[in-house]
Amino acid sequence: MQWYLKGLKNYVGFHGRASRTEYWMFMLINAIITILLSIVEKLVNLDDILSGIYGLLTLLPLIAVGVRRLHDIGKSGWWYLIGLIPIIGSIILIVWACFRSEDHENRFGPVPSNR
Repeated sequence: MQWYLKGLKNYVGFHGRASRTEYWMFMLINAIITILLSIVEKLVNLDDILSGIYGLLTLLPLIAVGVRRLHDIGKSGWWYLIGLIPIIGSIILIVWACFRSEDHENRFGPVPSNR
């Protein structure tokens, strides 16, 4: 949960780096919350209102943690836009998110201390 809260607190932090742990834990908790909200919506017969609001509220933190993850592997955050290419772009971003962090300081900052 600390990784998720860290990502939310740093929601406009497009500078710096995010370790694999930070990125994947944020994505996991975000997916769990989205699924739970969807289940609640189905039980109460709401039309995707809760998950829609939650999605809008977490859009910026999701982009920020993705950009910081790209920085951690030495790529510019602008590469995040490759996700706009249907299917292929998302696959490339997932593969890059799995890459090991650079073990030294790069142009985006020092090695994340939260490995």
